[in-house]
Amino acid sequence: MAMRRLHFHPCGNYKEHYAQELTIFETDFGRMWAIIGIALLFGVVPFISSPYLLYVLNMTGIAAIAALGLNILIGFTGQISLGHGAFFGVGAYAGAILATTCGLPFWASVPAAGLITAGVGMIFGIPSGRLKGLYLTIATLAGQFIIEYILVHWESLTKGTMGIMLTEPASLFGLEINSDTRFFYVIFFCLVCVTFMASNLMRTRYGRAFIAIRDNDRAAEGMGIPIFFYKLLSFAVSSFYAGFAGALWTYYMRSISTEPFTLSLSVEYIAMVIIGGLGSIPGSIFGAVFITGLNEGLRFVTDAMMNMSALSSFGLNMASLREFAFGLAIVLFILFEPKGLAELWRIVRSSFRLWPFSY
Repeated sequence: MAMRRLHFHPCGNYKEHYAQELTIFETDFGRMWAIIGIALLFGVVPFISSPYLLYVLNMTGIAAIAALGLNILIGFTGQISLGHGAFFGVGAYAGAILATTCGLPFWASVPAAGLITAGVGMIFGIPSGRLKGLYLTIATLAGQFIIEYILVHWESLTKGTMGIMLTEPASLFGLEINSDTRFFYVIFFCLVCVTFMASNLMRTRYGRAFIAIRDNDRAAEGMGIPIFFYKLLSFAVSSFYAGFAGALWTYYMRSISTEPFTLSLSVEYIAMVIIGGLGSIPGSIFGAVFITGLNEGLRFVTDAMMNMSALSSFGLNMASLREFAFGLAIVLFILFEPKGLAELWRIVRSSFRLWPFSY
């Protein structure tokens, strides 16, 4: 009597090759939903969104690109920085100067601004070779103030407090990018590309070196990893992302000044990384969505209270409570969900994967 061969479904996470361990999507199901999500993002969202919602989405996409860079530095390499807002400003001014003074087109000035910002980031990342923890935080804070001072007082290059205005809209392959909808496609195409780049970077030996330095830099050095080189590389990659996002922001706003690139912007980016999830690529995007939405919610509450005569004085004070809201959100997430929104998404995704069973 022939015996029937039984086939059992594996109940663990089995890998037979290194390629399976390094893949971005573990299953074809996840890959399929990623493709569906991108198709909906580009094929549906721009057509059902109001102009105001498109503006918020565009600002969210730019913030997500910058937050991705900061997460590579803080979440994956363990190097704390309080100067990311200043690097964003360097990219914004570099993009504006390359466009107005040098006459570079949009497709060239945006990545060139990222490369210039990467060079500046490497300069301010040099102290990371000797400093870490609180001391490195203070060093990057000093870099934030130095860059702010240069942007204001180097008037021959940055026009000082007058700022720079782009006289011509961005154009790509002969098509002017002069509306929120067109910028939506450009910004989110760039976001998809840099997210894919960041995900692949973490799969390479460079990404593994970043994680080793974050976990234990002395052990990483003992294994032969040149930690100073990789720390500088992490600062360069993080600053490139910030500069790239800053140049996109310049073309979107068409005029820039020094006011937005303060310490408060750096705190916003740190809040995005912590709330979204340290060491998580999707967490950077979740954090950008949360903080941008929080900003818009606070602005709506402030405007509503200023329109009410009885609460107008309270509404004026609400404008100064933005940092309080960020601090409160960070504290609450650290207390109740230290791994951020990315961990909540992982729990939800696991629940759907296991449904209708609870194990």
